[in-house]
Amino acid sequence: MKPSKNKKLFRHTHDVVVRFNEVDMLHILNNAVYFNYIEQARIRYAKDLGILPREGIALDDSTFYMARNEINYLKTALFEDKLRIYTRVSYIKHSSFGFEHIIENVKTKKIIAEGAGVLVHVNPFTKKSTPLPKDFFNKVIKFEKEVNIIKD
Repeated sequence: MKPSKNKKLFRHTHDVVVRFNEVDMLHILNNAVYFNYIEQARIRYAKDLGILPREGIALDDSTFYMARNEINYLKTALFEDKLRIYTRVSYIKHSSFGFEHIIENVKTKKIIAEGAGVLVHVNPFTKKSTPLPKDFFNKVIKFEKEVNIIKD
């Protein structure tokens, strides 16, 4: 799954600054931290769209499980670099949906990483996938310029 590098498709951004504890001896951002940044961006996206509550992340009768997570490292990030994570939902299925991300160095405007992930809507009691609520579809479709609705 290769994310789009067309920033015009991405309507949501989240900025971070690379902290000292996130870099190695060469001051290069540790590869695992990129996943933390992407997760922060996904949570911010969900909160900003009203998919998750403004406070906390608890939902009464559903949760989301990460089914796939991938990243391509294109350039390095260094200590104190300001990074912008672009996030979008690229497709929605019956009980799952796909995110795409690009990470840009704000100063250089270079894309340093691209990533994608799949989340599944799950009933926390049965641990089985469950259909995404209509409200989820409506909020994402209203926000995104382009999202592919895949009928199973």
